[in-house]
Amino acid sequence: MDTIGILGAGAMGSGIAQVAAAAGHNVVICDNLTLALTKAGKGVQATLKTLVEKEKMTDAEAYALYSKIKFSDHMSDFRDCTVIIEAIREDIEQKQIAFKSMEAIVEEGTILASNTSSLSISAMGAQLRHPERILGIHFFNPAPLMRLVEIIPALQTDLEVVDKARNLITSWGKTTVLAKDTPGFIVNRVARPYYGESLRILDEGIADEATIDWAMRTIGGFRMGPFELMDFIGNDINYAVTEIVFQNFYFDPRYKPSFTQKRLVDAHYFGRKSGKGFYDYRNGAAMPEPLKDEALGREIFFRVLVMLINEAAEALYLQVASRDDIDMAMTQGVNYPKGLLSWADELGIEKVVEKLDDLYVEYLEDRYRCSRLLRKMMRENRKFFNA
Repeated sequence: MDTIGILGAGAMGSGIAQVAAAAGHNVVICDNLTLALTKAGKGVQATLKTLVEKEKMTDAEAYALYSKIKFSDHMSDFRDCTVIIEAIREDIEQKQIAFKSMEAIVEEGTILASNTSSLSISAMGAQLRHPERILGIHFFNPAPLMRLVEIIPALQTDLEVVDKARNLITSWGKTTVLAKDTPGFIVNRVARPYYGESLRILDEGIADEATIDWAMRTIGGFRMGPFELMDFIGNDINYAVTEIVFQNFYFDPRYKPSFTQKRLVDAHYFGRKSGKGFYDYRNGAAMPEPLKDEALGREIFFRVLVMLINEAAEALYLQVASRDDIDMAMTQGVNYPKGLLSWADELGIEKVVEKLDDLYVEYLEDRYRCSRLLRKMMRENRKFFNA
């Protein structure tokens, strides 16, 4: 099997390394911080120990998998890799420097990929001698458990490289979707209203965090409410992605960040990992009780849902991805109970358009503009599926 390189020994890097090793590859995971490498090694060992305890693999299988991973503090160990996946922090300049450094080491045919969740792949390839071999391969956290992987060609990417990368990731047991190189790709673009509109509802005093989370879980069927999910992801990470998408879409108000979340980040209230976020996770702290008002809950759920559907429809209209890939990305990437375009068909596109128009008339904000695709489909009495 080919040797796979992973740049960055954080949670994503070590998770991807585990996936590649489980598929039979030798893996080189590189980080310039020895502490990060040590932590990554212990993390993979702990995960494998849990799998053995749950009888999902034997001790021998766990040992064999771990022995395939080499931990290195120097990129020179990438020399024999056929594919390298970068998984360092979300900083475009650092990523550009990293790719230039790797290109100087590896063979011309080595595929270079970024695990970025929102940054431009085309910009990363702009300074390379062979930009045709770079693309995005975006895993979701935790990489060993989440099936979805977004494949993002840059403007420069050779189609043969896209096919090779997609076939490789599929062979690892993952489900791949193809996305255009636009801010947030599919999932992190389409999911923005789940956080943004919920924060708007909170900021307006319509409901508190616990009530909004209750509405989205109990009435909407989502596995986690938006505030508990932001706390789980980390408010620092979630806010940073929102800010990147907002800036890269030329400050389109649909993606506007919330001051409420910004203040939590300023205070280092990152969520579960810091002990406090929208909720208090410290020992002895009591979780607030939601107001279980059915009418209010349905209003909250429907408002957030139509904003999500509108974003999915706009992504389809602007050819960010196919209809099937958009729905698959949202169900398998962030575990939504239904594909958003399928959900629009089920609700009735006319109802979605009417609600968006009501919000636009009420607020007179471009944030609530209805996608032209939805309005056109309503006029023509069409559905996304089984029209």
